[in-house]
Amino acid sequence: MGANLTWRVRDRMRTFRGPLVMGILNVTPDSFHVPSRTGKEDLLRKAETMLNDGATILDIGGASSRPGASEVSERDEMDRVVPAIASIHDRFPEALLSVDTWRAPVAREAVDAGADMVNDIGAGRLDPGMLATVARLGVPYIAMHMQGTPGTMQLDPRYADVVAEVTLFLSERRMAAHAAGVADVLIDPGFGFGKTTAHNHALLRGMRRLALLGAPLVVGLSRKRMINEVLGVTASKALNGTTVLNTMALLNGASILRVHDVREAVEVIKLVGAGSAS
Repeated sequence: MGANLTWRVRDRMRTFRGPLVMGILNVTPDSFHVPSRTGKEDLLRKAETMLNDGATILDIGGASSRPGASEVSERDEMDRVVPAIASIHDRFPEALLSVDTWRAPVAREAVDAGADMVNDIGAGRLDPGMLATVARLGVPYIAMHMQGTPGTMQLDPRYADVVAEVTLFLSERRMAAHAAGVADVLIDPGFGFGKTTAHNHALLRGMRRLALLGAPLVVGLSRKRMINEVLGVTASKALNGTTVLNTMALLNGASILRVHDVREAVEVIKLVGAGSAS
């Protein structure tokens, strides 16, 4: 708990006292958690609320990656996410903005509009130009594990050892990103992306093996099926479960919590930090 996170963002070094909270802003009509769907009229209000509640990073996505989601065209994704990032950057120029995309052209346009990092569910596999593009942009990069694609990932996910396989995958993708010239690589085990509830909980228990890779760990557990199936609730009722799993993630080495509910996640970090210091 409490380690410094330092990244090169373009030509500027930025240091943050971790763990951090990344707030989710979905400029999409079909994200799985309905209240997270953000239109133009409430974009800046939501961004301001998340920043005031303690988010260090805002993650803006223009294409849903929920299980079974249909692929959005590059043009539609670009038209959604780039103006949103430009608007937030203009209003909150010091805010750290992330673009949630697997497409290199979207990443390039988003960074030109004010994004400071790229969050890629494909870890550079879905667009072969992504790693070279991020290297040229000079921003931090989040590589996530996913088995399959959003359209197929939950059909029949299988692993012999989910922790070992995810760790190996992220180690290889981190090395590939470094080899392409990306200076700062963060890793995300991809909870809910090509994994059953049992896989997800095994991964959460085994996160310390991932932490041994030495890269900051981004964890997205917020209101996901691994909570809902255990508790028998829907995403709208999963905040308490999210808080419990975020606590476990921090104790197992998480550096960044990617969440819909920023204030509650900030409270988790404060309380776990206080407990760790006592």
